[in-house]
Amino acid sequence: MKILYHHRTRSKDGQHVHIEELTAALKRAGHEIVMVGPPGVDAEQFGADAGWIAVLKKWLPKFVYELMELFYSVLDYRRLKRAAERHKPDCLYERYNLFLLSGVWLRRRTGLPMLLEVNAPLYDERKKYNGIALDRLARWAEGAAWRGADFVLPVTQVLAERVAQAGVDPGRIVAIPNGIDPERFSRVPALDDAKQALGLKGRLVLGFVGFMREWHGLERVVDLIADSGDRRRHLLLVGDGPARAGIERRAQERGIAERVTVTGVVERDRVARYIAAFDIALQPEVVPYASPLKLFEYLALGRAIVAPATPNLREVLTSEDNALLFDPADAHGFAVAVEHLCIDAELRAHIAAGARATIERRGLTWDNNAARVVELFRRLGVDAAVVGVTG
Repeated sequence: MKILYHHRTRSKDGQHVHIEELTAALKRAGHEIVMVGPPGVDAEQFGADAGWIAVLKKWLPKFVYELMELFYSVLDYRRLKRAAERHKPDCLYERYNLFLLSGVWLRRRTGLPMLLEVNAPLYDERKKYNGIALDRLARWAEGAAWRGADFVLPVTQVLAERVAQAGVDPGRIVAIPNGIDPERFSRVPALDDAKQALGLKGRLVLGFVGFMREWHGLERVVDLIADSGDRRRHLLLVGDGPARAGIERRAQERGIAERVTVTGVVERDRVARYIAAFDIALQPEVVPYASPLKLFEYLALGRAIVAPATPNLREVLTSEDNALLFDPADAHGFAVAVEHLCIDAELRAHIAAGARATIERRGLTWDNNAARVVELFRRLGVDAAVVGVTG
C-alpha cells in the first residue's frame, strides 16, 4: 500500500516523535510512505527549527497570522495534488492542524480514502491559551477538517467525544492512543546500573520527563523532598522549560540544590537511560484530552507511576495496578501519593510490574497502531497489499 502522509509540523517535539514512529512502523510493515510537509522539512528529518514561525506568531496581528495559515492551505493543496499525481498513492493520512484544509480538499477532488489523526482540539486550545481573532472561521475550519475525512483518529476517548460533538458520525471515529517501539526500550541498563551511570547510586529517584511548565507543579516535589527526613530522595528532571528557573530557585531556598538534577534538553535516544534510573515516574498534571508520550515510556520501562485520575489517563491506567492515581481536585493528592510510594517499596515493585505488563497486554505499540491504520484503509476499500519499503 502506498500512503500519502500529510502534515504541517516543523517542530522537533512530541509531534515529530508521533510522525516518525508511526511512519517507521508502517514502513516496517512493508508499506510505502510519501511525505508531504512544510517546505524545507525533508522526509528524513520530519521537522525543523520552528523559530521563525514563532517570531511571526509573536509579532503579527492574530488575524493576519490566521489568514496566512489559511492561505498556506491553498499553496499546500497544489503541492499535495502534485504529489498525488506523481506518486499515485492508494490513500491519504493526515495529521490535523487548525486551518489546514488541503487534505480534505484533495479527498473531495480525487476521492482518495483519508484518515485524519487528531491529537488536540486546537480551536479550543488556541482560544483558551492564545486567543483567536477569526473565531467563526477557525471554528468552521476545524469542523470542516474533522467532518471531511473518512475516519477521524483521536488519541483518547475523551477527545473522541469532542470530535463527535463537532458533528462527526461516531461510527467514523476510532480512538488510537500513542504507543512505543519496544525495540527502542529493550537496551537500557537495570535500575541500579542506570543510577550509577548518573551518579545517583543509593538514591531514591523521583523523575519527570518533558517540557517543564509552571502548571506541572514540580516545586511541590522539591518541598516534599525538603520536608522529608529521608536524605536518599533525589529529584531528576529530564528536559527544560519555563518552570526550570523557579524549580532550581526553590531547591536553593530549601537547601537541597544538590538533591535536584535538571538535565536540560536530552537527545531522544538517550531519554530511556534516564527513565531507567527512576524509582518513581511523575505525571503531576495532564491536559484533559491528551495521550502523553512519556506515559507510555514510563510503562514500557516498568516505572512506578504517580498520575492524576483524569478520564483520559484512566483509559490506560488503573490505580494500584500500573500506577498510583490521585484525585486532581485534592490540593494535597499528588504529594500524598508520592509520599506513599516513597515509603512503600513493595507497592512500588507491584506497580512497576503492572506498568511493564500493560504495554504487551494492551498492545500499546506503534506497530499495532500501524496495523489498525492499515485495517481502517482496508475497510475503505484500499488494497492493503505490501508494496515495498522506501526511504
